[in-house]
Amino acid sequence: MIEKEDPIISEEEAAQYDRQIRLWGLDAQKRLRGSRVLLAGLGGLGAEVAKNLILAGVKGLTLLDHEQVTEESCRAQFLVPVSARGQNRAQASLERAQNLNPMVEVHADPGRVEDKPDDFFLQFDAVCLTGCSRDLMVRVDQLCSQHRIKVFCGDVYGYYGYMFCNLGQEYSYVEEKPKVVKPSGDSSDGSGAKKAKVDPNETTMVKKTASFCTLKEALEVDWTTEKAKAALKKTPVDYFLLHVLLKFRTDKGRDPDPQSSEEDGELLRQIRSDVLDALGLSASLLNDDFISYCFSEMSPVCAVVGGVLGQEVVKALSQRDVPHRNFFFFDGRKGNGMVDYFGPN
Repeated sequence: MIEKEDPIISEEEAAQYDRQIRLWGLDAQKRLRGSRVLLAGLGGLGAEVAKNLILAGVKGLTLLDHEQVTEESCRAQFLVPVSARGQNRAQASLERAQNLNPMVEVHADPGRVEDKPDDFFLQFDAVCLTGCSRDLMVRVDQLCSQHRIKVFCGDVYGYYGYMFCNLGQEYSYVEEKPKVVKPSGDSSDGSGAKKAKVDPNETTMVKKTASFCTLKEALEVDWTTEKAKAALKKTPVDYFLLHVLLKFRTDKGRDPDPQSSEEDGELLRQIRSDVLDALGLSASLLNDDFISYCFSEMSPVCAVVGGVLGQEVVKALSQRDVPHRNFFFFDGRKGNGMVDYFGPN
């Protein structure tokens, strides 16, 4: 990793980020302001994450994407103008992204993330991967883990979305908690010592640490063990759906396409059976309903998942508040926008 300068918040930046500084403190904003982030994949989800990181005030954001702007891109991605069809997606997103916050250094890289050497990733404090293959995500996650670089992965498939984060073996953060006021003296009513009380008007900062598993460990749980079997009932079915969708991406080099919905639906059904069988689980765990709801990126789902993913990156870089460990899942079919969490830790 490159050496980091001690970030200084200028008067202009203090005015720009006044609300955030009041919310999570100057030190947290300075850590955020000194951080550089790589965002791979400028689809609908990537655009939402980019917006949230730029508005939060990171030092620099690199947009990496080799894909071209398509009609579908224009529907799901608000950073590219309609007139940019056929242009590189990262470069077409640059102007609107930069206009969100001129204080952030935004760069566009039209290269392929798969072609980037290991050293490329080591210049960042956090790496966020969207639209990537399972093998690539595992490779980058393992590399970054060795160099204490924070890793985030996420995708949106129709009504479904997920996020994964790995902040390392020993991630430190602070959490704001209500202050506990200790009683003074003995109880005068003979009932014994007074109990400590929580003062809702005062808070204190508590230092904490958390440990995260790698993506490889999270995806390679042995579901035949007694411990895993016991945890199966608490594991959202979305976790297994993710296995299916990542396998589809590996086999086809793309995500399910609504223009070939019948053919892709049959393939998803077959992959579902193969994946669950390989995990030692029944195919009935994931019924056929999911097939109708996992095509294309839906803007509302991108907004929800991108909001959570962006906020988790901000929390991790600022080292403020409790992080998610390790997965976040979203199912847009549920009227209440239900979210599920799962982690093998």
